[in-house]
Amino acid sequence: MDFTPLARVALAPKARRALSAAADCRRVQLAVLRSLVNKGVKTVYGREHGLSACSDDLYADFANALPVSGYEEFRPYAMRMVDGEADVLWPGRVTRFAQSSGTSGGKSKFVPITDESLRRNHYAGATASVALYLHAYPDSRMFAGKGFILGGSFANELTLPPGVRVGDLSANLIDGVSPLVNLFRVPSKKVALMEDWSEKLPALIEASMHEDITNISGVPSWFLTVLKGVVAKAGAQTICDVWPHLEVFFHGGIAFGPYREEYAKICSPQMRYWETYNASEGFFACQSDPSDRAMLLLQDAGVFYEFIPLDEIDSPHPTALPAWEVEKGKTYALCITSCCGLWRYSIGDTVKIESINPLKITIAGRTQHFINAFGEELMVCNADAAIEKACRQMGCSISNYTAAPVYTEGDNRGRHQWLIEWHQRPADTEAFADLLDSLLQQENSDYQAKRQGGIFLDRLELLSAAPGLFDHWLSLSGKLGGQRKIPRLSNSRTVIDQLLAIN
Repeated sequence: MDFTPLARVALAPKARRALSAAADCRRVQLAVLRSLVNKGVKTVYGREHGLSACSDDLYADFANALPVSGYEEFRPYAMRMVDGEADVLWPGRVTRFAQSSGTSGGKSKFVPITDESLRRNHYAGATASVALYLHAYPDSRMFAGKGFILGGSFANELTLPPGVRVGDLSANLIDGVSPLVNLFRVPSKKVALMEDWSEKLPALIEASMHEDITNISGVPSWFLTVLKGVVAKAGAQTICDVWPHLEVFFHGGIAFGPYREEYAKICSPQMRYWETYNASEGFFACQSDPSDRAMLLLQDAGVFYEFIPLDEIDSPHPTALPAWEVEKGKTYALCITSCCGLWRYSIGDTVKIESINPLKITIAGRTQHFINAFGEELMVCNADAAIEKACRQMGCSISNYTAAPVYTEGDNRGRHQWLIEWHQRPADTEAFADLLDSLLQQENSDYQAKRQGGIFLDRLELLSAAPGLFDHWLSLSGKLGGQRKIPRLSNSRTVIDQLLAIN
């Protein structure tokens, strides 16, 4: 039975609300901020910083009371919550935490997942994304079958108080989801939360290959591995031979561009791709228009947004602009105040403002994931766009990549060193390197200026990784799984040297 018509009627108001909120930024965001501050005054953090709910100029007083902070400033408070203390960053006791991969200090982050953040943000954001998809595609039949949601697992190596759960965000979401949702998704909770990926992969394949899958959700790199496994197990040519009614991939976590050609090979030309911005700290944005890859910022989902100009990222007291003061075309570091209990928290992502009314963004990269060793300011969005075009032009595809600088030494000029694991290797890797270098110059004028005449920066160096190298590196660091990602760009050589040591 096709439940899509019922779902469309039920979700239509949520699509209208998301679109309306995005076009009424100041009013909606100030209402969100007031609701958050009313909670914050009841917390240890709020009292320590003199947060007040009684204010004539709410935003100015809020910004004056609370500093812009990174995770290390929140770590002591978060660990008190993990240990069971109540009313620290959010009223009440929090029992769920999303374990996110390390900060610059190398330690894992523990992001609180409050009951309110589940209801008001994480699940609400996912619902809004589906609602907007159904609004955009009147012919959808996604509820005629099941959704395949690829997630992570809980951490078992930690000693935790009774009732406290720590793990990937997706594990927490799958564990806490309504039983009604389970009627429309695979795999079972038991399989979805398996920890050992070597056991989980065949279990995922077996659990899904005989189902009528209409939609899939997850990180592109990991889902590609699963889909290829299903195709191989079924002895099919494409995934649509196995799941003939598959219509949409709700993807996020990493840029889809470098994987687009590989998905095109195993999916039908009619396959739809719907981007989401769903981080451990919250569900922030999703696509709303099939013809526009920019994502609608979800303004009425329990998150108050601020934006830090790039030239102030490293300032101890950066200027932060509310959403109604950003400028189209500019890139900012994203700062959030959320019902998960994070206050003016710089999450480490940079976003580009693509439109103002409605407010839409694209993800530019990470504040720590870039290369600026020679003044070139190469961002992940530049690298992803260039490698996507290079793969398309040369008929090849990648599995993963990372890049880092090789610094000037003696008579040698500096250069960028790229390590790429191929799905399909180009006929000539040096020609690919030439093309990639040229495309990077087209994407980034600062890189082009430094490459001009080879005076400051040599052409990039390309190294090919052994098959499975990146997964092997993740497994050695205990990070193999559906939510873990490879740092694309780094200003240091730590990651790439570790990879090269085992290549």
